[in-house]
Amino acid sequence: MLGSYSVENGSLVFHPRFPPAPGVAVRFAFHSPEGFTLGGVFDPPPRRVSSTRVERVYPTTDLLPENQLKFYIFFSAPMSRGEAWQHIRLLDQNGMTVDLPFLELDQELWDREYKRLTVLFDPGRIKRGLVPLKEAGPAIEEGRQYTLVIDTEWRDARGATLEAGYRKLFHVGPPDRTPVDPARWRVTAPKAGTTDELVVRFPEPMDYALLMRVLEVPGVAGTASVGLREMDWRFRPAEPWRRGAYRVEVDTALEDLAGNHIGRAFDVDTFEKVSEHLVRKTVSLPFRVGENKR
Repeated sequence: MLGSYSVENGSLVFHPRFPPAPGVAVRFAFHSPEGFTLGGVFDPPPRRVSSTRVERVYPTTDLLPENQLKFYIFFSAPMSRGEAWQHIRLLDQNGMTVDLPFLELDQELWDREYKRLTVLFDPGRIKRGLVPLKEAGPAIEEGRQYTLVIDTEWRDARGATLEAGYRKLFHVGPPDRTPVDPARWRVTAPKAGTTDELVVRFPEPMDYALLMRVLEVPGVAGTASVGLREMDWRFRPAEPWRRGAYRVEVDTALEDLAGNHIGRAFDVDTFEKVSEHLVRKTVSLPFRVGENKR
């Protein structure tokens, strides 16, 4: 059993990396340098009450492009690691399991709290010109419907299974290979003297996690949120707006559902030269507070 040891209040304590599964007895043995041996068996831990659930899955829209790049799965409590690919399936419209639609990385893509898992579709079945796409075809196909299934046997960090399974039914539209264009966005400015929300609306759903990270109003403290189907970004200031000029600053790393960036499509030449230096680029959306014209 993997874990670590520590001496606490004069006692040797073992901290397992993962809690023992319910019903599994644990045997221990201690061998001292003097030749003294101590051993025994711990009774199986009681079955833990299921309380962790899948809170939501992004994107929330039920129409995804054929070259959809990822899902975000949010849980209500920290989850165990190393079990994801045993408990996530994609079913086609006939209820059959789709063969290897996702990039099954050994190092699962969790956030720091182990409450959000990023599930990537296999990029080899998205980018044109690559062998997996030619041989196996796209993981999801235009005109069909699919169901993302998360089963209830997935254990949380305490070792308890999920409170319930989860299903997301969605339909598939044509692939999207058009770069994100901020010129098509609409900014609705708030009124001076209020804490009304600033709203940026998009013509298509955007990547939820990036929306929460790569947009800001420089010099203004406040709270950001994402609207229905991830088609708008909202910002509420901590203090009332003052009359004047502002801007929304957007990192060009922002993506749509197919992984297209601002000014650059995801489906680009695989052998394109990669810069040796990562440079953060942004675009600005100016707006004014206090004017009647919007």
